[in-house]
Amino acid sequence: MDLFEGLKKKIAGRNLRIVFPESQDERILKAVGRLAEEKLLTPILIGNIEQVQEKAHKLGVSLDAVEIYDPINYVGMDELVAAFVERRKGKATEEEARNILLDVNYFGTMLVYLNKADGLVSGATHSTADTVRPALQIIKTKEGVKKTSGVFIMVRGDEKYVFADCAINIAPDSMDLAEIAIESARTAEMFDIEPRVAMLSFSTKGSAKSPETERVVEAVAEAKRRAPYLVLDGEFQFDAAFVPSVAKSKAPDSVLQGDANVFIFPSLEAGNIGYKIAQRLGGFEAVGPILQGLNRPVNDLSRGCNEEDVYKLALITAAQGL
Repeated sequence: MDLFEGLKKKIAGRNLRIVFPESQDERILKAVGRLAEEKLLTPILIGNIEQVQEKAHKLGVSLDAVEIYDPINYVGMDELVAAFVERRKGKATEEEARNILLDVNYFGTMLVYLNKADGLVSGATHSTADTVRPALQIIKTKEGVKKTSGVFIMVRGDEKYVFADCAINIAPDSMDLAEIAIESARTAEMFDIEPRVAMLSFSTKGSAKSPETERVVEAVAEAKRRAPYLVLDGEFQFDAAFVPSVAKSKAPDSVLQGDANVFIFPSLEAGNIGYKIAQRLGGFEAVGPILQGLNRPVNDLSRGCNEEDVYKLALITAAQGL
């Protein structure tokens, strides 16, 4: 089954509500119109109601099944302000909170935090920091998870792989890498991928030694300690994790024999370069980044996204909200 057809079946009839703070963006409006028309979820747009409706009308997009909230006139603002002040534990006064919540990303994130929505998709016109910062301050990471991380689902025909972290953590330490590996395995399962996790480096099973390779070796040991049920190993060069003949030669005793499908890169630069090479030279579709480790789903679009990217990330966010 196609990746997204599977997601549609999962979320159909669940009445999930997803927030889109960037209501004036053409890509957002067109994707929201499709989602509403197909009755896959209930979109919530944030912004001036008249301006949003006018822009949608010009684009020929129906908002009949879409909710629009204007932070300036939102009847529940007092509730949001009080909850924000409590959540920030003295870091914001009521007056400061009221001003902060006029920001569409903060406002939308509070809707998710208070269970008035099931997830949020932003980033078409905002930076990653603008999207992620409210989530880290308000929704925060799950118990036992110290940092959020970003994965891409790499799709080509029937092939599906998970690449992480390609979006958030610049220089993860061994504990971070172990955590990213475990969370990425959980994300893989959401997409019906039975995780087989490879921790990547420029060395395979001690073929080179340096602080960089030792960091990955330590991460493998920590991930196995925390999640002994996972099929996980390393450190691997990519070919040893992906090509059976190379695995047989370089890592004959590993539980992975060239059949890994979740790849944990040792740094953000490696992950970002790796997924873009697979996308541009390998012909893979890169779906994401999908943020993982948060208590509630918030996902960040690329500012170079198109309507289809918005549509697909909304489906993913809804599935995370189940």
